Amino acid sequence: MDDFYKEQILDHYKHPRNFGKLSKANAIAFDNLVSCGDKLSMELIIIDNIVKDIKFEGTGCAISMASASMLTGFVKEKNISVLKSFGKDDILKLLQIELSATRLKCAMLSVEVLKKAINSRENDHC
Repeated sequence: MDDFYKEQILDHYKHPRNFGKLSKANAIAFDNLVSCGDKLSMELIIIDNIVKDIKFEGTGCAISMASASMLTGFVKEKNISVLKSFGKDDILKLLQIELSATRLKCAMLSVEVLKKAINSRENDHC
């Protein structure tokens, strides 16, 4: 079964879903992992606290890019209050593989950028 999930990760890495930019994003964030050089930005359209669209851009290892691809597919049509509690266990559930501590940081990059984007929107619209 592990091979199936590894193939899924490679597919998301080679053919990322939701890759690109949004023309009318109202939530944007960027972050990077200094330790390995992975870089990731996300743009979201949030309407009535629901993620209506999301795109990402970046460079990095297969785990960080596949995590971003899988996460962006998962969050569409989700309420941001649900996404605020999304964490390590949730991204591991999406990836369905075990990760070392170093690779976990790569997987968590997309989660951290998503939360930053949500928080940036809330801070701008208080």
